[in-house]
Amino acid sequence: MATYQGGGAGQRSGSPSQGGYSNNDRYNAAPVVSISVDDIKLQAPLSVDLFDRIAKDKAATVAIARKDNLNESTQLRKFYDELVMWTDKVHNIGKLEPGQKSESVRLARYEQSAPFIKMLNAKVAYAKGRKKVDECFEKMFSHLIRQITDAETLKHAKLFMEAFMGFYKAQEK
Repeated sequence: MATYQGGGAGQRSGSPSQGGYSNNDRYNAAPVVSISVDDIKLQAPLSVDLFDRIAKDKAATVAIARKDNLNESTQLRKFYDELVMWTDKVHNIGKLEPGQKSESVRLARYEQSAPFIKMLNAKVAYAKGRKKVDECFEKMFSHLIRQITDAETLKHAKLFMEAFMGFYKAQEK
């Protein structure tokens, strides 16, 4: 859920003749938006609302926070695409050797990929530093990445981002 702080009558302190308005004056300031991520849980059992109401709520919050060139859908899509790529590398195991089990292959692939998956935290921080994404998206995306502990939670993170991106794109219209 989004939390808003900003503009409205009666928030003036001081008067123009006293040197203007204080920092509390937000007549021309964009609303400050924060995002709560506590309801995004990738561990089983999954919330019935994770890929629907929760993803829609987060997309709406990130869309509200969007200003200037921050949170462009093409920029957010890059993070989703990389998450898809790592999910495919871990889950698409193809033909197995005799005696191999798909779960052990996924585990080995996840363990090999985990450092690179966790590096997505650095990538989103870098994008925020370059003013490509805002703190709402960074907080949400980093929360997802921190929760990835195995092949299954990686798949859940990818599915959440898929739902988020669908709802986000709908917000742009």
